Amino acid sequence: MKYMKFGNSGLTGSAITFGAMPLGGGSWWSNSDDKESIRTVHRAIDLGITVFDTAPVYGYGHSEEILGQAVKGRRDQVLISTKCGLWWDDDEGTYHFTNDGHVVRRNVSRRVIRLELEKSLKRLGTDYIDIYYTHNPAKPPFDTPVEETVGTLMELKKEGKIRAIGASNMTVPQMEEYLKYGEIDFAQKKYSIMTRDIEKDMLPFCQEHDVVLHAYATIERGLLTGKITKDYTYPEGDARGDQPWWRPERFPYAVDFVDSLRDMCEKYQCSMVNLSTAWLRAQSPNVNVICGARRVPQIEESALGCEVELMPEDVQEIRRRAEELDEKIKDL
Repeated sequence: MKYMKFGNSGLTGSAITFGAMPLGGGSWWSNSDDKESIRTVHRAIDLGITVFDTAPVYGYGHSEEILGQAVKGRRDQVLISTKCGLWWDDDEGTYHFTNDGHVVRRNVSRRVIRLELEKSLKRLGTDYIDIYYTHNPAKPPFDTPVEETVGTLMELKKEGKIRAIGASNMTVPQMEEYLKYGEIDFAQKKYSIMTRDIEKDMLPFCQEHDVVLHAYATIERGLLTGKITKDYTYPEGDARGDQPWWRPERFPYAVDFVDSLRDMCEKYQCSMVNLSTAWLRAQSPNVNVICGARRVPQIEESALGCEVELMPEDVQEIRRRAEELDEKIKDL
């Protein structure tokens, strides 16, 4: 396993992060098995993975509970990243979505941040969070001032309840507002070979301010595993249902693109997952790759992504093929 310094936070951790969203189960991740999830976390730690990313909304507390059980007795070996701001305990906030009987709202007020933190600490069985994210920015009509949100996070850091501050799903102007009133150590955004929007502004911002770019959905909900064929279907309500590359009109092009990368996998004697991780890590030393897993073989495969070092010309060739794909689907 390779490790990296996390910007100005004072933290150091593995170059890949265990994504614990699938541990939450529910309709988003059906057929999850809690015992297998715990074994998977244990295996990740044994493999040298030290960073684990979760959120209250992943299974409505269940992902945090399972992760807490899994790291019990090994808390000093890991960094836990969790989030606040997607709220379902009352009707305060801006409506975001409904799932599994929960009406979820955006709310990053001081009241809700403090309530959510205490709930997360209890579910995780710890008295501090290493990296604490706002899951989404405020949105009208319940538009909490950034000064209140960031001020609350800074208070929690001074109190020792969190060690580093993160902002998820933000724009660069929103990140700049956060810096105006406090600090940011981590930014979490979707980033993959097939989804590279953040390279225009967010990645340069992170490099300029020494912010860690925590890349999520890096294998496009399984598309970049190389195991998906054009006749594949997923259950109704599955987390892939709202993903652009899984839309019926784009899906066949996406599968063809992934198949076109098999020569690269053969060249580096690696899996498609490893290739995807290696390509992202080649883009910037600020990139940390989140790899979702709920079964032992999945995290064992993901861990090998740190061992693959792509030659510069292959990094560019993969980008060229991805840009060709963009051109093919630009009107879809």
